[in-house]
Amino acid sequence: MISGPSGVGKSTVCHRLCEMLPAEFSVSVTTRKPRPGERMARDYDFVTLEEFERLRSGGGLLECAQVYGHMYGTPLKAVQDAVAQGRTIILEIDIQGCIQVRSKMPDARAFFLLPPTAEEQRRRIEGRQTDDAETIRRRLEKADGEIRYAMDAGCYDDFVINDDLERTVKRIYEKVVAPD
Repeated sequence: MISGPSGVGKSTVCHRLCEMLPAEFSVSVTTRKPRPGERMARDYDFVTLEEFERLRSGGGLLECAQVYGHMYGTPLKAVQDAVAQGRTIILEIDIQGCIQVRSKMPDARAFFLLPPTAEEQRRRIEGRQTDDAETIRRRLEKADGEIRYAMDAGCYDDFVINDDLERTVKRIYEKVVAPD
């Protein structure tokens, strides 16, 4: 599992890890609209709130959470199938989701990405050009609380500052293939 505040590079790290391990990226379902460049079934399964609620109430989600006013969840069957077949699957989830997955799958590995600086985090979020100034302000304001919450949650194996993509991916890769 990979978590971290907005703008820390979670998606990039996840996709790079998928190539290196090899592993599969767990495609989450979400009620939010796609960002430019995002594709259905590659980045997310974009669904209506009604579809999401049907999936959740039917027991089809390993974890779910509301983030920035949108629902996100991990389809249970895809994870169960991968684990049963001995495949590695990577989940990009928030802290709430990590806590939920850890309670059901205590052997899962979890990593929390940290921004190198607040200014770099702001630059990355602004660079996406998908959020207005108020949304960017809220995301940055929430980041400090998320980091404290993650440290207190006790569900992460490691906290990794994503200041160099290759070094970050290598550190996580090594902990996955040769755990302590």
